[in-house]
Amino acid sequence: MARVERFEDLEIYQKVTVIAIDVYKLYATGNIKPDYGTRDQMQRAAMSISNNNAEFIRFLKYAKGSAGELRNQLYVLKELKTLDDAYYLNKYDELIQLSQ
Repeated sequence: MARVERFEDLEIYQKVTVIAIDVYKLYATGNIKPDYGTRDQMQRAAMSISNNNAEFIRFLKYAKGSAGELRNQLYVLKELKTLDDAYYLNKYDELIQLSQ
């Protein structure tokens, strides 16, 4: 196993930043209606997951909560038929794995 010298070296950090980038890309494509409140909240929740990993022990609960928040927001968009089921399931599975 490689030595971890910075939080950026952690595999979990690398995975959550990919999710945050995916959420930003989701809105950048224009496939989702311009619901600015939801977009803002989803982007903040996605960023919060990786931001909170920087202060590892104390903020792991916050990161897990943000992952749950993002799962909920993605679910609502799926139910509103503004989000593709496959995208939802993919992100849901990734977020569950990260939360564990």
